[in-house]
Amino acid sequence: MSLLFSPLTLRGTTFPNRAWLAPMCQYSAVDGTPNDWHLVHLGSRASGGFGLLIAEATAVAPEGRISPEDTGLWHDQHVSEWRRITDFVHERGSLVGVQLAHAGRKASTFSPFANGRGSVPAELGGWPTVAPSAVAFPGLETPHALSLDEIAQVPAAFAAAARRADDAGFDVVEVHAAHGYLLHQFLSPLSNARDDEYGGTLENRARLLLETVDAVRGAWPEDKPLFVRLSATDWVEGGLTVGDVAQVAKDLAGHGVDLVDVSTGGNAPATIPVGPGYQVPAAREVRETSGVPVAAVGLLTDPAQAEAVLADGSADAVLLGREGLRDPFWPLRAAHELGVADAAAWQPQYARATWA
Repeated sequence: MSLLFSPLTLRGTTFPNRAWLAPMCQYSAVDGTPNDWHLVHLGSRASGGFGLLIAEATAVAPEGRISPEDTGLWHDQHVSEWRRITDFVHERGSLVGVQLAHAGRKASTFSPFANGRGSVPAELGGWPTVAPSAVAFPGLETPHALSLDEIAQVPAAFAAAARRADDAGFDVVEVHAAHGYLLHQFLSPLSNARDDEYGGTLENRARLLLETVDAVRGAWPEDKPLFVRLSATDWVEGGLTVGDVAQVAKDLAGHGVDLVDVSTGGNAPATIPVGPGYQVPAAREVRETSGVPVAAVGLLTDPAQAEAVLADGSADAVLLGREGLRDPFWPLRAAHELGVADAAAWQPQYARATWA
């Protein structure tokens, strides 16, 4: 038996395997609307056997986009195009989720393959950014510090996007609180200098995340799972630690969160010891401390390596990012290499390519 190809049930949803596609921005939308690129990107990975595909960071408000080319769910007009994609993924036998996001002070930036770098100026379609405090991410414009009234609007925006995600046919929503985006900015003392109920102690800094999760859980169907992505450490002295984030994850479990997707970094320039499985120890600590299921991510490329992460209790699922870009059919190859080829179904159009 292979744990990688064993099912996982969360609430009323059973994932056919534990090899999942990580959310990765494609910077290819127009006014937040996905298109044929997103259909092909996600559809090919569904054909490749991923048990769950998580669509890219999808903005809950236009000013929450990382770049002008990000996808969105801030308008009902986005729903039908997402529905076309989720229907196609379901026809391939995979499940599909969406990562709901607000980029905060890291919004309004040029995409990686645009001609510019840093913050997009207003004359090129950029917009003012917001954050817990008027502290700029290095190299970007200084954000506006959110007022209490403005903070109160954030959970409602996430909840409205979750309702649209349900209408669009998604099986999972993931609240993005990692990689230096708005909810992570509130969590981290490196970016949160507030002295009110949203700043100071870890409990206060986590307040907006918990309020947002409560709002999303209230808007999202009870039988569908809710994930949260967290950066388990800032990799910077004085920033978030794995212990801090493990405590936050424990709190999230009491607010209806079914799985924590454990990543690291992104909120400040840092020296990160990148290597195969470099974030897995953080995932394990979060899992052991919080008692909530977790997914591990970070240079997980080899089927035997992924199997070992599950077998030693470090995680309940693995998310593949760059490897998922390189090899849309990674799960089918992994099943073959692990000797459980029958556990992964090829699309009938590709049946001639099986190893049998």
